[in-house]
Amino acid sequence: MPQLNHISHMIAGEIKPAGSMEVVAPFGQLSIATIDTVDANGVDQALNIARSLFDHRDGWIALSDRIDILKRTASIMADKAEQLAVEAAREGGKPLVDSRIEVARAIDGIQICIETLRSEAGDEVPMGANAASQGRLAFTHREPIGVVVAVSAFNHPLNLIVHQVAPAVATGCPVIIKPAEDTPLSCMRFIQILREAGLPSGWAQALMTDNHEVAGQLVSDHRVDFFSFIGSAKVGWWLRSQLAPGTRCALEHGGVAPVIVEADADLSDALPLLAKGAFYHAGQVCVSVQRVFADQVIARQVADGLAVEGTKMKVGDPTREETGIGPLIRPREVDRIHEWVTEAVAQGAELICGGEPISETCYPATVLYNPPADARVSTQEVFGPVVCVYSYDDMDQAIDQANALPFAFQAAVFTNNLQRTLRGFRRLNASAVMINDFTAFRVDWMPFAGLRQSGMGVGGIPHTMRDMQVEKMIVIRSPEL
Repeated sequence: MPQLNHISHMIAGEIKPAGSMEVVAPFGQLSIATIDTVDANGVDQALNIARSLFDHRDGWIALSDRIDILKRTASIMADKAEQLAVEAAREGGKPLVDSRIEVARAIDGIQICIETLRSEAGDEVPMGANAASQGRLAFTHREPIGVVVAVSAFNHPLNLIVHQVAPAVATGCPVIIKPAEDTPLSCMRFIQILREAGLPSGWAQALMTDNHEVAGQLVSDHRVDFFSFIGSAKVGWWLRSQLAPGTRCALEHGGVAPVIVEADADLSDALPLLAKGAFYHAGQVCVSVQRVFADQVIARQVADGLAVEGTKMKVGDPTREETGIGPLIRPREVDRIHEWVTEAVAQGAELICGGEPISETCYPATVLYNPPADARVSTQEVFGPVVCVYSYDDMDQAIDQANALPFAFQAAVFTNNLQRTLRGFRRLNASAVMINDFTAFRVDWMPFAGLRQSGMGVGGIPHTMRDMQVEKMIVIRSPEL
């Protein structure tokens, strides 16, 4: 067996690793690398370095230098784009065609940081409006909030890291990132690229902890000023409860995305979009299409059409050009998804296509018709290539069912009727409603926010940059004013 590539931790300075862990490719379950893990001493050193850098204000990296580092970072990433895409596909399971798009988005995310630095600043605060404020001038200036700790998810192993780390670098915050255990390699590669671009090592550190308790210590430490989390609601809300007093945070969890398809919708346009939104990255996307509410006149046609589109998508090795649906991240996810599908069928859902595991980690595009409203596929995030189609005879009934869960993220309405469009937009519980587009649409400068149990705060690179800054106000009193 060939020697596995070993990845060192990326804590600045000398610290002995506590051990190592294997990184396993989800397709084929083969070990592809080993990576250092660190214990509480490693976490303490990383935090000490970050805290010291932030507290030494004379050593902060100048804005112009940060912009130059980000420019070089984008250039290096562009030169290595295909390598980054193949690595991300291999470790995360997202098909290569989609991983290439992820890399392009990540590079664009660096550019968005630069554009935001050049276009957004503080504001003048009106003075002289009453007797108390006469003779004064006030304005705000943006400064970095402090030490950022980020915990990331597996499903976009490069772009999520860019969304959490690049805004910290751009705003001048020292950042420590703990990637997902399943997909740490793209993260480490990105931190290497930042350093190659000229970022001093202490300003962006990456590590894997040897257990969850140590990870909790990293997050809850009093030296942390801002915590960024992308992952499951259960873990995210628990970690928020552990934060030290004063630590700000942003949480991005999942949804059970609803789509309403009215009888007048153009199905030739809608069905390919809905299938892509449902089965993209094997459904492992926080805003993946999961619940499709279709007018009873077309509901069966929608279900059958999604089955046709889904079965066209080849399931298999994510590094192959022809693959449309890659593996689930780990075998137990296949077991869980199959249990939920089997349960829904036993409770009365009609299985239109799929529904049987292909391999240890591969599951086909699966369409369920009219599963019960209380089935797990109807009430919880499947996070797999499963879409449910429900027939309705009244749009308001569909909206009520769509809104019945404690999750709210992105939703969609397919119709060519302006009044129905506006009704869906106003009444759906969502932070964004897509019209004639799938729920998974996103560009990286737009606000991206999970509501209710789906998250806290607003993502999207410019919005994250604002979260990682404070607006410090200066008030000048002078007789010249």
